[in-house]
Amino acid sequence: MIKRLILVILTSSLILTGCQIVPKNKVDFTTRQSLELKRFSLSKTFVLEDIRLVGLGDSLTKGVGDERKKGGFVGRLSTELTSFQGIRTVDIENEAKRGKRSDQLLSELQSGEFTESLENADLIVMTIGGNDIMRVIKKDFFELSVITFQKELLQFRKRYSEILFEIRMINSDSPLILLGLYNPFTILTDEENEFDQILINWNQAILASAQSDINACFVPVDDLFNSNDNMVYHTDFFHPNSKGYDQMTNRILESLESCGLNQLTKGEMEF
Repeated sequence: MIKRLILVILTSSLILTGCQIVPKNKVDFTTRQSLELKRFSLSKTFVLEDIRLVGLGDSLTKGVGDERKKGGFVGRLSTELTSFQGIRTVDIENEAKRGKRSDQLLSELQSGEFTESLENADLIVMTIGGNDIMRVIKKDFFELSVITFQKELLQFRKRYSEILFEIRMINSDSPLILLGLYNPFTILTDEENEFDQILINWNQAILASAQSDINACFVPVDDLFNSNDNMVYHTDFFHPNSKGYDQMTNRILESLESCGLNQLTKGEMEF
């Protein structure tokens, strides 16, 4: 069953985140007033900020399939963030690339390719893993089984953790939004198949990594693409279309609060 479903997809498309304390009774009025002004000037509550949104990963972060050319969920998220309290503008640096796998992203991070972007990031979003799965499909198509994907999952889980480690070595505390994977084969049939369990296992690996980072948030999207009843797929039957990216953006915004990441730029701006 899984081979037949995958073959249809493959033939229709190339598949493709020192102050000194002075005792109060020894401070005269002028000094105390100066200290009060200093404290106020350090507060960012009422200062409009320009923040940087950095995208990492594959074609989903890149926005492939967005026929309205709004930059996928990254572009839409940028627009939504400008309505948050304290945010004036959002500068996007989208480093994602179509077809990218986790091993490639890890290598790029280790080589320092995205160091400057990540150092200045206030919010990081990432999708990775879909092309790892597609590599297994293309390589072992005639011998596919759940066990085949499980073997690759072990390596993916390790690489994913290393990717987060590399990101945190560069930027230790900016919110990191980690989107899950979805099953595009549901566009062909509503019947439960082996691929459903494969996606559950891979999403659990991403979730586990997110839970190990206090400032990371796992955003599940599999339920948004469990059929094409709402017309959320692009004509390649794999990537989201504009409507699909709208739904992904809404899910990210919901998850920011549910994950407790309702503060941006190191806790200085709330929405």
